[in-house]
Amino acid sequence: MSRTLTREQVLALAEHIENAELHAHDISKVTNDYPDMTFADAYDVQWEIRRRKEARGNKIVGLKMGLTSWAKMAQMGVETPIYGFLADYFSVADGGVVDCAKLIHPKIEAEISFVTKAPLHGPGCHVGQVLAATDFVVPTVEVIDSRYENFKFDLISVVADNASSTRFITGGQMANVADVDLRTLGVVMEKNGEVVELGAGAAVLGHPASSVAMLANLLAERGEHIPAGSFIMTGGITAAVPVGPGDNITVRYQGLGSVSARFI
Repeated sequence: MSRTLTREQVLALAEHIENAELHAHDISKVTNDYPDMTFADAYDVQWEIRRRKEARGNKIVGLKMGLTSWAKMAQMGVETPIYGFLADYFSVADGGVVDCAKLIHPKIEAEISFVTKAPLHGPGCHVGQVLAATDFVVPTVEVIDSRYENFKFDLISVVADNASSTRFITGGQMANVADVDLRTLGVVMEKNGEVVELGAGAAVLGHPASSVAMLANLLAERGEHIPAGSFIMTGGITAAVPVGPGDNITVRYQGLGSVSARFI
């Protein structure tokens, strides 16, 4: 994994990007100033942001995958999704309120999340291992919020920005993976009472469990793994839909209930 940034540059970029998140102001993409940045550099920045949060007493409560659509990967010219982490204050209760004053340009995506009961290690992690290690799945709505101006960025900048993570809402009903076909599971997203997106679980790498396996394999590149008891968001089933103050959203999942929130 090649790197171009010094330790001092990693620390400075982590502070710069995290301040944009914490104070809800946009910045230009970091590759403008560091055009030779690599993915290894970007993950170094992301892990430093994670360390900064933990040092302040925040808990890391989960992981997320992004860019988990084959079509999106082809569009971006990449061969693998990306990942980020979820801090405790990202969590919003089902039916709760999201304060847009703390965000820049939020969008929502419908997702399926996995909770593990056994650790998962890469490289070579596969869907069968993921399904065997899964305690349950649960519907989740992710609120993404890139810190970059006008949502203009490249993939390396997104990785450094913790994969645009900002909030998530978990609700609906838990299910055993043996009791639901995650590939054909249908999703309907409503915004202010109108259907705005439809999708099925197969949009996520053909099967959402593939996303978890890929996460384990990506983490292995840094000597990390997925611990037992991890909460993992597998990536957007639907396209991202912009939201703002006054919007109410409900996402209905076939056989798994719904997740809702309002934005102020």
